[in-house]
Amino acid sequence: MESGLKFDRTKEEVNGIPEEMEFLPASNQRKLEKRSRKERALLGGLIVGIALLSLLVGLLVWHFQFRPDNRIKKMYSGYLTITNKKFTEDLEDSDSAAFKQLAATVEEMLQSTYMGMAAVAPYYVRSTVTAFSEGSIIAYYWLECRVPPEKSEELDKVIRVTSSKVSGRSNPSIVKSLRITDFVVASADLRKVKPPKNKNCIFDLHAEAGVVSTFASPGFPDSPYPANSWCQWIIRADPHHILELQFVTFDLENICRNDFVAVYDSLSPIEKREITERCGMYPPTNAFKLISSHNVMLVTLMTDDDENYPGFKAEFRQLPKEKECSEVLEESGTITSPYYPAYYPPRADCTWTLRVAPPRRVKVVFHVFLLQHPDSNNVCRDYVEINSKKICGDKPMMVELGNGNEMTVKFRSDEAESFRGFNATFESYDASKPCPGEFACRNGRCIQMDLKCDGWNDCGDNSEEINCECSSDQFQCKSGFCKSNFWVCDGVNDCGDNSDEEICECEANEMKCNNKKCVPEELKCNQLDECGDGSDEKDCGEASNLVPCNEYRYKCNNGTCIQKLNPECDGMKDCADGSDERNCDCGSRPYKHSRIVGGMDAEVGEWPWQVSLHFKQFGHTCGASVISNSWLVSAAHCFQDDRNGNRFSEPGNWVAYLGLHVQQNLNKRVEKRNIKHIIVHKHYNSQMFDNDIALLELTDTVLFTSVIQPICLPDATHNFPVGKSTWITGWGRLKEDGDVATVLQKAEVRIIRRKHCNELLSSTITSNMLCAGYLSGGIDACQGDSGGPMSSVETNGKVFLAGIVSWGDGCARKNKPGVYTKVSKYRQWITQHSGM
Repeated sequence: MESGLKFDRTKEEVNGIPEEMEFLPASNQRKLEKRSRKERALLGGLIVGIALLSLLVGLLVWHFQFRPDNRIKKMYSGYLTITNKKFTEDLEDSDSAAFKQLAATVEEMLQSTYMGMAAVAPYYVRSTVTAFSEGSIIAYYWLECRVPPEKSEELDKVIRVTSSKVSGRSNPSIVKSLRITDFVVASADLRKVKPPKNKNCIFDLHAEAGVVSTFASPGFPDSPYPANSWCQWIIRADPHHILELQFVTFDLENICRNDFVAVYDSLSPIEKREITERCGMYPPTNAFKLISSHNVMLVTLMTDDDENYPGFKAEFRQLPKEKECSEVLEESGTITSPYYPAYYPPRADCTWTLRVAPPRRVKVVFHVFLLQHPDSNNVCRDYVEINSKKICGDKPMMVELGNGNEMTVKFRSDEAESFRGFNATFESYDASKPCPGEFACRNGRCIQMDLKCDGWNDCGDNSEEINCECSSDQFQCKSGFCKSNFWVCDGVNDCGDNSDEEICECEANEMKCNNKKCVPEELKCNQLDECGDGSDEKDCGEASNLVPCNEYRYKCNNGTCIQKLNPECDGMKDCADGSDERNCDCGSRPYKHSRIVGGMDAEVGEWPWQVSLHFKQFGHTCGASVISNSWLVSAAHCFQDDRNGNRFSEPGNWVAYLGLHVQQNLNKRVEKRNIKHIIVHKHYNSQMFDNDIALLELTDTVLFTSVIQPICLPDATHNFPVGKSTWITGWGRLKEDGDVATVLQKAEVRIIRRKHCNELLSSTITSNMLCAGYLSGGIDACQGDSGGPMSSVETNGKVFLAGIVSWGDGCARKNKPGVYTKVSKYRQWITQHSGM
């Protein structure tokens, strides 16, 4: 037999069938057919069942293994108070056995709590305790959930509402050992979230009595902070103390959504406990100092993957916590927000009772008032309450008068977003003679009598300008106010009712708008609303894309002209060749400058193009402006030799100090350069001060820093309109024939119409000059400011060199504004001689 055969092929076959095969007798055919149908039906059902089961299994496998998970990660930050346990020092260490044991107990309780919430349980992932602090014990934690996007807001609401219900109850069926009396949780900003178990950049710090401690961002000062950083500093003080934190150096990216530091009055990053969030760069003179309400504070640093900066250095120390900031004061004194001038702490609650001897009354003067502004509903969250009214926001000097010999002043701050606070003095006053020898404003302020009816709102409420008889050099507004004739028709609504602009006759080359404003005739029908009411663009016919070039229109490098006014370096590409946005690395102030009240000292780095020019025999003599890394621009009259043999025209006799803030304080930020070459405009007229401009080339180039930057040069078509406010800076004399300034000074002045200036000053004001100042006097450039910048801050933040301090009749005299070289007239001359 061959291997593998089923039967022996050698046997005979009958009718083709093997002889040894045996057949069963035939069964009942009907029964056989019936049974076959049942079996087939059963078999079919079984097959269908198996198919359905396979489909279901497949769907389940796809659902749990292969279907995209569209749920989003939601993180919540919270804390709870445990009242039946006492805080011990080892709970500060997250690696200690005590910490791990209590953290596990709290996490178990949190899991039970959230899993017991029907609306939260389907999305709950985990709870993680991150820190403990005193009081009795406060536990800080993260809550992580995964939720479909359409359920995100609903989950936020449920957690917010239900967590408040949990507050004040324990959960004895799960964790009998914990008694919870506080339970706060809120949705966390995803920018501030990182897996809680990651400790690569988490630091625990503790203040020491009498010691100022420091910490800094990773790499500071040797290298920039790393990309994609998430760092936090947990800072603690001893019991019954608070923390004072000051950033002495702060240099982050200028866009807060990329890199930022956030500081919390808590050890958990809860939004409503956030004291401040900052980015950018702050000068040392404006370093911000923060105060906690208790003995803990959390500092976090978040960075993205691009443009990393030097970072920060911070100092902290502990201070005894003030038991009360409330007291009764007699006759006179000072009241301030807690810990002023540091930012006031969260949750401050102060009350002062001020008393003077009758029949005199109480008078309070707020010299500084910088609180958080009211919210979107105009509700003050931080406020001073005085005379039954709540005051918040940013106020100028403010006076409050009492109706009797006693006054109550209250100060309240909420849990977050503190600011600089307030500083006030109080004294008694005679209601019949509130300002002996001075004018009594309605708001309680006292001013000099010669300020009455001078056209300026010196009181702050205009009360000294009411019921005035206008002098011959003043204009009578419809409102009754008296304004200087030289403010009439300057494009600024000084009267408040526009009556000083309604009577104006425009000059020959100007058109009169429907709102009475005058604009150059060439600007009519240029598809830009220079009037402000659209009247210069009416009745223009069909607009044409062809723009003819003229002296008012910006000319691109490709020879075409555009309609837009002042297009250069405004951040928008207006020229087809992009030439309006080239060479725009100028006019930027790297430092951020917060609101400062009092004095006219400039801040460090506020005007980084300001230069101090020292004549070697006399010290500071003139100012100048940085326009490139090797060129300065100044006034020609600074470099004219005198009769005493002083060779001001000799470059070797001059030294330039860039980045200087305080004279003689030559710190590491200051760069000293000698002058290689002085180019005075060949048509400078020493009698008329016309063409009063000079270029100075440095012997060595300078690197730009946070305190050394070039100012933007205006195009010949750049318009600095009458009425525009500009800034002048310098170390000149503080008053005519007075002492020179030590700290760089700043003053805001307004551009005046040239024809009015010609009427006021003894010399002719040419088209190459700008006139600016305050006709009431008191604010002006002076000797030593010559050659310095008149800076014009544009709406996009870029700063242009509008003028150069040139000349004037004395300093800050009444009706004697200052005169400045109009730089836009010399853009081509500067380019020709400097090669910029």
